[in-house]
Amino acid sequence: MYEWHGKKYWGAAHGLAGIIHVLMDTELKPDEVEYVKGTLRYIIKNRFPSGNYPSSEGSESDRLVHWCHGAPGITLTLVKAAEVFGDKEFLQAALDGGEVVWKRGLLKRVGICHGISGNAYVFLSLYRLTGNVEYLYRAKAFASFLSDRAEKLISQGKMHGGDRPYSLFEGIGGMANLFLDMVKASEARFPAYEI
Repeated sequence: MYEWHGKKYWGAAHGLAGIIHVLMDTELKPDEVEYVKGTLRYIIKNRFPSGNYPSSEGSESDRLVHWCHGAPGITLTLVKAAEVFGDKEFLQAALDGGEVVWKRGLLKRVGICHGISGNAYVFLSLYRLTGNVEYLYRAKAFASFLSDRAEKLISQGKMHGGDRPYSLFEGIGGMANLFLDMVKASEARFPAYEI
């Protein structure tokens, strides 16, 4: 398994989910398809009872619900798997991941990597996949929360603007991108990930 900084990460940013996501954008041979599906099944089988996913191999900490670590990024990869392979098991796992994000995805940051904006993209992706307007409403709820409260909560120190407060992945740039994508939600894609 791929290692980064001495850990075998599972997430979208620098782990299994990200690698698998990229592989699904290529033409795979039949044995490679089975390897990708097997890896996805391994990830699903080893999720926490809560439905969230470990940040790395062997981690017992069920706390991160970010695109980079946890259910959001893995859910986007499962949506891609459902689109590419058409397997119901990947669709169901993606829907389950969406429930984790809905219950635990309002975070203290605004960006797309480890913030509310990134988690909203899970619902946009599920909406695109299923056509179920419930996911559009959920994306709108997360975006509305940010629109209504982010400026005040950031200024009060209750919400973090990110390590790089104006950047796409860690700051308000990601929030601005989400707001723009909400205009045509059915065409929205997580920036630089859902290609």
